[in-house]
Amino acid sequence: MLQLILRRILIMIPVLFIVSLLVFGMVYLTPGDPAVTLAGENASEEQIEATRERLGLNDPLLEQYGRWVNGVLHGDLGQSLYSSQDVTDAIKQRMPVTFSVAMGGIIVALIIGIPAGATAAVFRGRWPDRVLGLGAATGLSMPNYFVGMVLVLVFAIWNDILPATSYVAFTDSPWDWTMHLIMPWITLGIAAGAVITRQLRSSLIGVLGQDYIRTARAKGLRGRRVVLKHGAKNAAIPVVTVVGAQVSIALGGSVLVERVFGLTGVGDLLISATLRRDIPVIQGVVLTFCIIVLIVNLLVDLAYGYLNPRVRVQ
Repeated sequence: MLQLILRRILIMIPVLFIVSLLVFGMVYLTPGDPAVTLAGENASEEQIEATRERLGLNDPLLEQYGRWVNGVLHGDLGQSLYSSQDVTDAIKQRMPVTFSVAMGGIIVALIIGIPAGATAAVFRGRWPDRVLGLGAATGLSMPNYFVGMVLVLVFAIWNDILPATSYVAFTDSPWDWTMHLIMPWITLGIAAGAVITRQLRSSLIGVLGQDYIRTARAKGLRGRRVVLKHGAKNAAIPVVTVVGAQVSIALGGSVLVERVFGLTGVGDLLISATLRRDIPVIQGVVLTFCIIVLIVNLLVDLAYGYLNPRVRVQ
């Protein structure tokens, strides 16, 4: 297992290098000039040039890239062009909100997807399978922002059951933290749960058709034990891949979900920075999301090694 971890970490190094190039190149790929935006619409050429010089945009590209990478390696993602706040501090302040929303959405997806997928596989071709298949198709067809608005309309406006906006820290009140995040969790979890349901159903149907499953049933083992003990572990490998992908999607989906529910997370920070062309903030948030996704992919690979010993040998 240690060799597997080391191999995956070594693979991450060139990936991080490519990611850093793409993130840094955002300054030149986005339309417009950040110096013009920051200096103002009525700024003179001298003011724009002074702003460009202050931002270091006149330096050679390699020098700019090296300076930015050196800062990143030291935990310095730069400063906001508008608020002068350290980007690292801004992300740290808002990350608990985004992490709570994204991880809660994944947990809701697992709560929905695992029982639904297993039930659909066991009752393949019968009415539970058809009902769950219809539910999964419906969940996939609804955008996150639409689900969020419907939930707000039903549970916050028509019925004053849940708060529609704002965030309460877990340390302040675990109950209020939960109540404020139930709707964002459901919003993110429905589509992800539908994907997990479909993948688990397909994977489990394939596993239940194997010879060793038929042998276990022929020995008189109960259906539930056959599914849970002999089928679930082998069927979990494709599901782990889907869950890892859903973490990345949840991080991206949190950008819109935070806006719908008025949450001041990293997604809200990214949208505000994009509207103002605050390049250091955009770079810092995108780089942070990329690193989180790489870490999740590493954990998925480790889960492969646990579930399938052949991966560790290879």
